[in-house]
Amino acid sequence: MKITIDTEKKQLIQENEEQIRQLPLYSKESFEILSDLWAKVGWNEKYTYTFSWLGRPVIQLPEDMIRIQEVIYELKPDVIIETGVAHGGSLIFYASLLKAMNKGRVIGIDIEIRPHNRIEIEKHELAEYITLVEGDSVGGKVVSDVKEMIGEAETVLIILDSNHSKSHVTRELDAYSGLVTTGSYIVVTDGYMKYLADVPRAGEDWSWDNPVSAIEEFLQQNDNFQFVKPMWPFNESNLTENVTHWPMAWLKKIK
Repeated sequence: MKITIDTEKKQLIQENEEQIRQLPLYSKESFEILSDLWAKVGWNEKYTYTFSWLGRPVIQLPEDMIRIQEVIYELKPDVIIETGVAHGGSLIFYASLLKAMNKGRVIGIDIEIRPHNRIEIEKHELAEYITLVEGDSVGGKVVSDVKEMIGEAETVLIILDSNHSKSHVTRELDAYSGLVTTGSYIVVTDGYMKYLADVPRAGEDWSWDNPVSAIEEFLQQNDNFQFVKPMWPFNESNLTENVTHWPMAWLKKIK
């Protein structure tokens, strides 16, 4: 694809093998084209590796953080389970939201919680809201232990952000879908891998070995879940699409 921007004519031209589109530069369509390219280039340049939340690195696109904040505030979960801990910034982010709502706690799962990260998480001001579980997120004991931490009447939101291979995400979906409360979500992060196969820093198999491929198969086999992108609670624009690294992320349990 070729994109030409003419700021004097205020025009964007998009060319591919099938068509040539001439669009007003200042338009919804141009914004979506440029946002997608910006997200790709930003991913390659590790843009998400430049942010922290209350002192801990949080490797997420800021819009994805704001969008999940909107869902958490509406849902007000009793438990947020996140697979993938890394530096702990996402756990701290979710804990800060729960503290503000005076409700809930976070369970973070990782096959290896590095000692220096554990120390920083456990001494953080929000540590009382966080339980760390070290082990394979799809291991039988880990899944069983997490189930034991959840009360029958509690509202549960699950975020999958560990190993993003198709096979691992498939196993996580199978392992944790039964814990999600009806009306809540499994949020499968980083499906953008599917669209990064031509980006220098990407893996050569990402066109098929990615979370979106796992999501598509899961939805075909599980009619209890649907992809439902949450409504924006505030929108005074004509925009409708998230600028995101999480396409197809929002799997809502409908029954």
